[in-house]
Amino acid sequence: MCCMLSHLLIKNYALIDELELAPDRQLNIITGETGAGKSIMLGAIGLLLGNRADTRVLYNPEKKCVIEGSFGVSGYAIERIFEEEELDFSDTCIVRREISVSGKSRAFVNDTPVNLETLRRVSSQLMDIHSQHDSVLLGSNEYQLEIVDTYAQDDALLRQYRTDYQEYRVKKSVYDQLQSEAAAMRKEFDYNSFLYEELSKAQLQPDEQETLEQELTILENAEDIKARLQLAYEYLDNTEQSIIDFLKGVVSNLAYISKLSDQYEQLQQRAQSSLIELRDLADEISTEQDRVDIDDARAETIRERLNLLYQLQTKHQAKDVAALIALRDELGQKVSKVLNLDDSLAAAKADAENARAQLLVSAQALSAARLAVLQPIETEIGGLLHDLGMPNASLKIQAETGKPTPTGIDTISFLFSANKGIKPQQLKNVASGGEFSRLMMAIKYILASKRSLPTIIFDEIDTGVSGEIAIKMGNMMREMAHNHQLIAITHLHQIAGQGNAHYFVYKDHSADKTVSRIRKLTFDERVNEIAQMIGGKNPSASALKNAREILKQRTAATVK
Repeated sequence: MCCMLSHLLIKNYALIDELELAPDRQLNIITGETGAGKSIMLGAIGLLLGNRADTRVLYNPEKKCVIEGSFGVSGYAIERIFEEEELDFSDTCIVRREISVSGKSRAFVNDTPVNLETLRRVSSQLMDIHSQHDSVLLGSNEYQLEIVDTYAQDDALLRQYRTDYQEYRVKKSVYDQLQSEAAAMRKEFDYNSFLYEELSKAQLQPDEQETLEQELTILENAEDIKARLQLAYEYLDNTEQSIIDFLKGVVSNLAYISKLSDQYEQLQQRAQSSLIELRDLADEISTEQDRVDIDDARAETIRERLNLLYQLQTKHQAKDVAALIALRDELGQKVSKVLNLDDSLAAAKADAENARAQLLVSAQALSAARLAVLQPIETEIGGLLHDLGMPNASLKIQAETGKPTPTGIDTISFLFSANKGIKPQQLKNVASGGEFSRLMMAIKYILASKRSLPTIIFDEIDTGVSGEIAIKMGNMMREMAHNHQLIAITHLHQIAGQGNAHYFVYKDHSADKTVSRIRKLTFDERVNEIAQMIGGKNPSASALKNAREILKQRTAATVK
């Protein structure tokens, strides 16, 4: 199944106020006078392909420009691109481009806003425009390689190669990065080892600084603390006069009257509870007093430890012991990495070499598939060029292998000669416009039988041909259109007569401002248009008869 343009809408673009087109699923012919608007239509379609635009394209400068194409893509294997671009996929893909009155451009795929790069990636799978100016494209080695891959139908091999190539790039990058870091790591090893040993020797513990600082505070104030705890204890529980003795008297007096009233009993219970609490408090104060030691040696030990911690924090600009521990661990990793550097380098190198070996296996398989089809391509295109009136033309495909690249190890060059006895040379140096047209037609023809293609638009690809050659080119287009949607802008009646649908572009001068319009021709209108292409504006009876014969022959060929 191939991609098909089912509906095209152009609003407020150049000389087009509003234009709608619903092409046939096979061969669509577009004709019209020079300057009528055929190139304007292509310019609008170019916006769907991601071309740049500005406010100068607006027919009415006060309204926005809208170009929208609806494509049937059911069964056309492009879901992967939509997944990669995070776009919704459906059997109908709608691509829209808008240009505001301020010149701001927006693009949408299935109503999702996209940038121009994404638009180009998606729309390039939907439409393929070829014109007499495609010499630059056909002359590029990248495009020539794509032709070979399409003919070879090596998608699976190419996907495997690209996977292996990416894997190799990752493994090689890891090895290169480790190598570049190795010298610096070794240079810093001694210093990092010294710092690591120093921090490790310190035997740092989380939260120890806070604990030691608190303990030192107590030791430095031990005499005062012990004296005050003793005084506090005596206030509570002194044999002569103490708070506990006085409270015992309170409890005794309240106990005497507690039987006289519930309220007095509650007061006595509260006093008794207070007495119990104070006795407990006195015991704890006594215990704390016993715990407080006046230990100058311990205090000095703590001071030395804290001084070490403070010095390390200052040296390493760390805010606390936790930061020192983190630094120690980081240094340990660096030291360990250097100690194991040779092993790591060997492992990374082995990974890279294994990935390269696998890459070369994939590269050789891909290259073999490509090389196997070079001769068939030469032969098939040579035969088609002969049929298209170039009996002495020859195409030679030169292949060279080199280092792995994203597309493989092959460099493909198409060498072409249109004349007998002339050595084939690079396409850009030898082919004329008409020769390019026929060569491109031959290439598209052979590729159409190999792979599902997007909607193909031929923009006067028939330039430089006529007569019997034009008939053969028209027949080739008709055959291609059995499985692919084609739109051909032509000035040749031999090709125009092969269309399943024929559209006529013209200028409408009935209003104050000229407008380009398009209409689908009826059979009789097609006869008249083709007759005018044969014999001029006022076609003769023989031209009209010839036009009818052309259309009848097309109908008969279609029925067969």
